[in-house]
Amino acid sequence: MLRLAAASLAGTAIEFYDFFAYGTAAALVLGPLFFPTFSPLAGTLAAFGTFGVGFVARPLGSVLFGHIGDRRGRRPVLVVSLLLTGAATVAVGCVPTYGTIGTAAPVLLLVLRFLQGLGLGGEWGGAVLLTAEHAPAGRRVLWSSFPQVGPSLGFVLANGVMLGLSAALSDAQFASWGWRIPFWGAGVLAAAGLWLRGSLAESPLFLEIDDHARVPLAEVVRRHWRLVLLTAGALAVGYAVFYTVTTWSLAYATERLGVSRTVMLACVMATVAVQGAMTPVLALAGDRYGRRPLCLAGCAGVALWMFPMVALLSTGEPLWMFLGFLGAMLSFITMFAVIAAYLPELYEPRVRCTGAAVGYNLGGVIGGALTPIVATALAEHGGRVPWGVGAYLTAVALLSLGCFALLPETRPVPVAVTEPAPG
Repeated sequence: MLRLAAASLAGTAIEFYDFFAYGTAAALVLGPLFFPTFSPLAGTLAAFGTFGVGFVARPLGSVLFGHIGDRRGRRPVLVVSLLLTGAATVAVGCVPTYGTIGTAAPVLLLVLRFLQGLGLGGEWGGAVLLTAEHAPAGRRVLWSSFPQVGPSLGFVLANGVMLGLSAALSDAQFASWGWRIPFWGAGVLAAAGLWLRGSLAESPLFLEIDDHARVPLAEVVRRHWRLVLLTAGALAVGYAVFYTVTTWSLAYATERLGVSRTVMLACVMATVAVQGAMTPVLALAGDRYGRRPLCLAGCAGVALWMFPMVALLSTGEPLWMFLGFLGAMLSFITMFAVIAAYLPELYEPRVRCTGAAVGYNLGGVIGGALTPIVATALAEHGGRVPWGVGAYLTAVALLSLGCFALLPETRPVPVAVTEPAPG
């Protein structure tokens, strides 16, 4: 289990490194480089638009790779999705800017971002299912939380590279070539991930399935459509909070509040590092108390904290911003620490890879694709404190709270051990 969990964690960390490197670059430099004819606000919105394309592609990736995972096994998904995402990310670092090739530059950026999202849409389902289906029932949330630490690790790695480059290079050097280095580094990381995943064993539950679904998506739509919609709505708040903190806040604080790029990256990185460290702790609580109670508590925490968070962000002071982000991210991870076990348990094994991945990635479209764009537009028409952003996130949290309330609990009931009668 430890070797399997470590390989899953490493793979998700690498793929999310690729995804987050783009998000950070979109917040900091892609607008002026690829949309120079736009105003600063419109350029930021356009850069976040290309960022959102990756989320639109993720459900398509979950359908494609979910079909492979339900028909051919969970293991092949891990290799192909990692290869696709890694190749697309390296290519992003090679795209000439608008000043060199004109409108072809943003078009290429869109295509490559789409491919990134396609690969990531398959990654989560394969990594989580392979871990969850190997894990013992009483510790399923704990072992399944290892792939959930991957996004935090990938984010810290991507932003650590960005932070180092931001501190070491001048603004002109960073905008000219420095921002490309994290994308090129993805090739080395992808090769390491493929090596780690080469020897993983197939899921025992998959090997026990006698009648594989011929068209998993059709079966999911026909028999589990309500469950897919509920899980997508439930997970939307997690994506909304995460990308508000890690992507939108970078652009808002550097452009509107005059906070330095280095300070903002450090604040966000510290927050995500704490979130990653708390993931297995909260996963243990999920094994003990159940999946649904933690999800409800996390949603309630988000709904109560969004207005304080935007107020703390608007101060522009590193400590207060960090505390605002920390409250939001701890509420987020209270839900997402248990999701890797909860979602697969909601679906039967023969369509689990498709159902869980589609629900998870649709939640990303609802909560992640639009949030940076909506938050940027709302903040532009507000005062120094972006109360509109707080209201939007609170509304998403209440939507997700309602969806979680309609989902069942899935924690396995412990089997009582009875002592044989004496004699």
